[in-house]
Amino acid sequence: MPEKRSFPPIVASGVRLLILGSLPGDRSLAAQRYYAHPQNQFWRLMSGVIGRDLPELDYEARLAALLEAHVGLWDVVASASREGSSDAAIRDPIGNDLAGLVRTLPDLRAIGFNGATAFRNGSKQLAGVADIALIALPSSSPLHTVGAAAKQSAWDALRAYLA
Repeated sequence: MPEKRSFPPIVASGVRLLILGSLPGDRSLAAQRYYAHPQNQFWRLMSGVIGRDLPELDYEARLAALLEAHVGLWDVVASASREGSSDAAIRDPIGNDLAGLVRTLPDLRAIGFNGATAFRNGSKQLAGVADIALIALPSSSPLHTVGAAAKQSAWDALRAYLA
C-alpha cells in the first residue's frame, strides 16, 4: 500500500482560524495543492466564510486570500499508508505536530476539522493543549455526498472566529 504524506502548513502570524483536513487525496498529492480535486467543495465553502470568491482565483491567490482573512491550513495526518483517497482507507497514520503548531499561533481562536476523520484524530491530539474551540465540520470531499448548500451553514459559523 503506498505511503502518502501531507503538505507543510499554510500559516502566518495572526492566524485566528486553522482548518485541518485528514490527509490530501490523490488529486491533491499529484498537483501538490490543497483541495485540488475539482469536485471538492472546500474552496466554495471557504468563500462563504471569508467573503471572497476563492474558486475564481488561482491557487497561490487562494492561499493568500485565506492568510489575509487570518485562516491557516494543514492536515492532521503527516503520513499514512492508503490506497486511493478515502479517509476510510488510511492505515498506520502518523500525526502532524498539531500541538507544536498551535503553540506558534498566539491569536488562534478555533480549529475547524474538515470531516469526521480529521476531527476524531485531531481532537485527540489536541486534548488539553489550549483553550481553543475545536469544531467538527461536514467534509468538503466529493466522497461525502451531501451537497455544498447543506454544508454551508456549518462552515459559515466559522466567521465568528475571524471577527
